[in-house]
Amino acid sequence: MSPQQPNPTGTRALYGAAALAGHKGALPNPFPRTIGPNAMKYLQEVVDSGLTADMVGRFERAFADKLGVKHCIATPGCTPALAALAAAFNFAPGDEIIVSPITDYGTIQGLCSENYIPVFADTDPGSPNLSAATIEPLITDRTRAILVVHKTGIICDMDPINDLAAKHGLIVYEDCCQAVLGRYKGRLAGTLAKAGAFSFDPEKTMGSDTGGCVVTDDDELAERIRFIGQSRGAQMVPHFGRAHVERGYAYRMPQCTAAICLAQLEIVDEQVAQRDRMIRYLNKLLAEIPGIRPLPIPDYMDVYSCWMAGFSIEPQQFRIDAEEFARQVAEEGIPGAGLGKYYLMPAACTFLQRQAAAKEYPFSTPPASRSYSYSAETCPNAKAFLENFIRWSTFCEKYTAADCERAAEIVRAVAERNRA
Repeated sequence: MSPQQPNPTGTRALYGAAALAGHKGALPNPFPRTIGPNAMKYLQEVVDSGLTADMVGRFERAFADKLGVKHCIATPGCTPALAALAAAFNFAPGDEIIVSPITDYGTIQGLCSENYIPVFADTDPGSPNLSAATIEPLITDRTRAILVVHKTGIICDMDPINDLAAKHGLIVYEDCCQAVLGRYKGRLAGTLAKAGAFSFDPEKTMGSDTGGCVVTDDDELAERIRFIGQSRGAQMVPHFGRAHVERGYAYRMPQCTAAICLAQLEIVDEQVAQRDRMIRYLNKLLAEIPGIRPLPIPDYMDVYSCWMAGFSIEPQQFRIDAEEFARQVAEEGIPGAGLGKYYLMPAACTFLQRQAAAKEYPFSTPPASRSYSYSAETCPNAKAFLENFIRWSTFCEKYTAADCERAAEIVRAVAERNRA
């Protein structure tokens, strides 16, 4: 193996139910998921029709109607949704996309595949999200777009970001994979910019067996996503057949996935409302514990479609660090409690570090216009936030007020026995 392509020796990452299989505790776990009552009916339609039922089209129309947008393009997952968007924009290799540093690899996979250069803006202090203030210093003549991530379901402050983008002629689009049906100043996540991408993976708020989609009001962009992202860049030529005029992909949602997504869409409103009620109550309880700072919910958030509960510790108040605090919280009964340092993409994407250091394409000049480097130190606010942030991705709509009180009791007990 080349030094630039190390042989993986670690344990492969797990996702969905498999990732949570070992978590035990006194509080609810998303799995087994609650499935909409019409799921079997819709799945049976797919089978009985001999695969001719347009279940994907039905889901696309239903989700577009729910968000009040013109177009929904269903994909096999959230990573393909964002990848289809990246390909559809048709920027040039070496062009820059400003993106949040605290996110999942799926946010940037499509950027890397298209040979765009991700530029990680720092977060606001004490926040998992970027802002117009942290984005603006990074804008160059090679910047083409801003990809915002609504981490944990907290929507970025979009009006200032959109104003900044308009000033510089940039596209803004949203990673809403953790924010389905969240509301910002009365507007739904995914409708706040040119396009939005969603996740319906099994662990997400509207969990199906997998799945994702892109939504937009832009007719031209929607058609290009379908052409590049689903029709593999192919056109039909008379007397010949398919001609692949551009490099494309087959990011199409399966019919059975669409059937489950459609059923889940029918029950998601109350589930999101319950998440919103419970996370606000839980945050109130956590805020009463000295040394514990729940993740702030901005005033502009009408609905917090929370996917991941979390809080930060004030390290000077405790004899233990955040990692040990999280271990004890998990041991006391909060399943899935732990740190999320791996969400810091400049540190987690070691392949980007190698490519940039070696000036491999697209970091060669050209097409890059300058040298790049990736490390945790390039985003000090984000790094500092994740050092002391404890989250649990098992927070879900199954939580009741009693569960919130139990969670707060656990955090309080760990805090009190470990005070400095």
